[in-house]
Amino acid sequence: MLVLALAFAAHAASLGLAADKKSTPPFIVFATVFTPQGRLLPGAEARLRRAGEKKERWQARSDRRGEFAMRVPQGEEYELTVSAKGFRTLTQKVDARVTNRVDLTLHLETASNKQGEIAAPAKSL
Repeated sequence: MLVLALAFAAHAASLGLAADKKSTPPFIVFATVFTPQGRLLPGAEARLRRAGEKKERWQARSDRRGEFAMRVPQGEEYELTVSAKGFRTLTQKVDARVTNRVDLTLHLETASNKQGEIAAPAKSL
């Protein structure tokens, strides 16, 4: 009988630990994306991966207000990559080990051709 009671107590404790893991709130990455002129940038693609991994596991796209948000597990470090046509890709570390949310203001730089070159329309023959 004592063995059965101990086994039941151990099982109940393990269920409690599992419930604690599931009840941990997610870490929220919230960002607003701007152009170099300070205008909101809708349609920017955001990708997030764990630091040290190659596979991007979370994706979002900025809305008409230039905003996006992602929920990820707490307690890790991530790498955020934001890109948009005509702009340089921005990469930034995000630390989800200390708080439960980060609010970012991202300013993308205009993409340029090779240094010193100016793009000109092709001439017709």
